[in-house]
Amino acid sequence: MTKTMNLILQGLTANRADIDRLARIAQTSHIVELNANAYRCEDAVCTPEIKAEIDAACLSAKLDYAFVAPDLKLSNFKLLTMDMDSTLITIECIDEIADMQGLKPQVAEITEAAMRGEIEFRESLTRRVALLKGLDASALARVYDERLKLSPGAKKMLAGVKTAGIKTLLVSGGFTFFTDRIKSRLGLDYTHSNVLEIIDGKLTGKVVGSIVDADEKQATVERISAELGATPKQAIVMGDGANDLKMMKIAGMSVAFRAKPIVRAQADIALNFVGLDGILNLFS
Repeated sequence: MTKTMNLILQGLTANRADIDRLARIAQTSHIVELNANAYRCEDAVCTPEIKAEIDAACLSAKLDYAFVAPDLKLSNFKLLTMDMDSTLITIECIDEIADMQGLKPQVAEITEAAMRGEIEFRESLTRRVALLKGLDASALARVYDERLKLSPGAKKMLAGVKTAGIKTLLVSGGFTFFTDRIKSRLGLDYTHSNVLEIIDGKLTGKVVGSIVDADEKQATVERISAELGATPKQAIVMGDGANDLKMMKIAGMSVAFRAKPIVRAQADIALNFVGLDGILNLFS
């Protein structure tokens, strides 16, 4: 017997004709309008062939889709874990810091290679931070004040998960200078990231202590889940780069947000067009 699911369709705009066409592909019995740009197609059929057809059609229509269990509830989860750079926020902080040195192209190239999984993260971070040696530490504040912006839908998403009683964790291969400030600004429960060494007001080109790489991200999700009396299967994990894959793999729901192809291919849910608050439409 073919298992039926709810098919969630959403976009920055959603043409009803596209929604109806996709609903027919999924052989759905009923369409519920969640809001002006989001729909739930109930009793949808999810086979590999149908999913592939939906995937191609949604890409063409600039819509995000997700097949989810009809009884999926936000209250099933206890922890929301987010990557920071290019996930909770729109920038890669280290690239913008490097821009203050006139080194953004060199650093950004290494960043992109690491996110695609072509360079091991620990090596990539060490190489990038070394390029920042001698930079005045005031550059960090300039990046935060002038360039750091939250990703679309971030505040609405966080309000929704907090209302549901879910704790929030920001775990990043970036730096405490930024995660500490974002934690205070958004009222997050936990953060974990790297510490840049600063001596006499200058970056030394080194990181203090161990590096928050893919293994450490996974371990952090496991540790915080345990502190909450939960398992990683009760965590939603959001990320965009290869460094996020290990923590996404152990999660009950993994969400690729405007992510690299290697991450989209392995995530449960991919949000390519809508904001972070798109996850709220997935739950009954």
